[in-house]
Amino acid sequence: MYRISTKTRFGAFVLFVLIFAISELPAQNKTATENYFRVENYYKVRWGFAEEFIGLWEKNHYPLLKKAKEKGDIISIVASRPRYHSGEDTRWDFRVTIVFRTVALAFDENLTTTYKKELFPDQDAYAKAEQHRFELLLAHWDIETSDIDLP
Repeated sequence: MYRISTKTRFGAFVLFVLIFAISELPAQNKTATENYFRVENYYKVRWGFAEEFIGLWEKNHYPLLKKAKEKGDIISIVASRPRYHSGEDTRWDFRVTIVFRTVALAFDENLTTTYKKELFPDQDAYAKAEQHRFELLLAHWDIETSDIDLP
């Protein structure tokens, strides 16, 4: 009868554990990203006011999102605008794609509330600027998006 030494058994065990751990890495990474929640925010602004709207968004709303990103509640923030124009019924002027760490954080109405007083000590001026930003809006919609695995 052939006897396997303790050293050989231990080596085989270590090899098995390493192979198992390596084979699970992609699944673990995929599971973590599958829990992320991505939302695209579209803004349609009155004609001629897109630059002003984007400037107000960058000044008043983006700093709040950056704070949430620093805390880890938001994974990424990407802003974009269309290069060309489209018909009025399909027109949008500004899009912000936000990837939240969880679905709950995406729907947390108070996610950035604690940062407002810290970043904007003059709350009256902040409220007035935000009111003006919303006066420039014609439409706003949010769309949850997810990736599709293609063959």
